[in-house]
Amino acid sequence: MKEKPILRGVDLDVPEGSMVAIVGPSGCGKTTMLKLIARFYDVDDGAVRIGGVDVRDMTTEDLFARGSFVFQDVYLFNDTLRNNVLMANPDASEEQLRAVADLAGVTEVVERLPGGWETLCGEGGRSLSGGERQRIGVARAFLHDAPFLLLDEPTSNLDSLNEGVILKAVRAECKDKTVLLVSHRKSTMAAADISFSVESGRLS
Repeated sequence: MKEKPILRGVDLDVPEGSMVAIVGPSGCGKTTMLKLIARFYDVDDGAVRIGGVDVRDMTTEDLFARGSFVFQDVYLFNDTLRNNVLMANPDASEEQLRAVADLAGVTEVVERLPGGWETLCGEGGRSLSGGERQRIGVARAFLHDAPFLLLDEPTSNLDSLNEGVILKAVRAECKDKTVLLVSHRKSTMAAADISFSVESGRLS
């Protein structure tokens, strides 16, 4: 039987409208924190709350209406690049689509591909690189436009220059939102209002 991930003594309050960075080495518990928020599994003790409401008291629809979640391994469907972004908001206009694509660096990807927006991504997004999938995940989050944004290593497959572009876009697009940003890169801390470190399942 697989052991459940353990976090001990974690008491984290993310102020509304702020960007909080959680930084630490791989395997320290950062992603576990985010998966608890997204209810991939539940806490055995204590509580995880969004807007004062325990996530265990929310429906899946309510949870995902309140938050946009971008995990490190962005999954894409075997559909066009356009439809993979629009799944976050099928009613979005072409102008809205292109605006989030510009912010997340997806426009550069579109212009490189022979099929442009109509390029098929392949099951899981196998026709695109890890960095390209991450950009699409960020574009989806921008298009979803939820009040809470959770980003798990959103720039892990990007170089430092493109990381800076994405973090600058998050700051600009989410200035009125609450953002929880997880990374193993200390450079991420510079983009945040508040930073914490996680090591061996403990927050400091």
